[in-house]
Amino acid sequence: MAPVLSTAFVLLLALLGGPAATVTDPEDYAADEAEREAGESLVFDDYRGKGCVDDSGFVYKLGERFYPGHSNCPCMCTEDGPVCDQPECPKLHPKCTKVEHNGCCPECKEVKNFCEYRGKTYKILEEFKPSPCEWCRCEPNNEVHCVVSDCAVPECVNPVYEPAQCCPICKNGPNCFAGSTIIPAGIEVKVDDCTICRCHTGDWWKPAQCLRRECLNAQSS
Repeated sequence: MAPVLSTAFVLLLALLGGPAATVTDPEDYAADEAEREAGESLVFDDYRGKGCVDDSGFVYKLGERFYPGHSNCPCMCTEDGPVCDQPECPKLHPKCTKVEHNGCCPECKEVKNFCEYRGKTYKILEEFKPSPCEWCRCEPNNEVHCVVSDCAVPECVNPVYEPAQCCPICKNGPNCFAGSTIIPAGIEVKVDDCTICRCHTGDWWKPAQCLRRECLNAQSS
């Protein structure tokens, strides 16, 4: 029985012992070594004094003009490297509606030459009336300038507004109130058998002046 126990003990020690050995393919060593040697032997071309290289790796000759990357400003390839144009671009018109970027500087191709007012467009210096009481004009600075009519106070207590007119009008002429009755101005009006009224001259908003006289009914009785 002793040999059997010692064999089992040896196997247990092998299982509980140090880390298992890793089997490595010899070809892996060869591939890694070849990659390392290739990296060490890689030599990048030096174009200094010979040409210029842009962002995409394209090579330009000395004296050749090119556009680096997405820039619209050209560069000249020199022995000291690329020399690029960096002009001071003029400011764009504040009313510019169409800008092109074909050159080194953005260029305005279309300037706003109209006005917008309440959802409608008008030409420069065009005059228009958005409402019966407004007179407007499209100014050269593309802004709309409007003047609102100043209506005179109507000389009646019942003015009306006509659709095509801005200010209210007195269709029946000047008048005023005599109690709850509207009487025309400029004449005496008998509002009942005992009262005669007359509007104040120019003061239409004041109640009419009324005089009570002998009632006709009393005389007839």
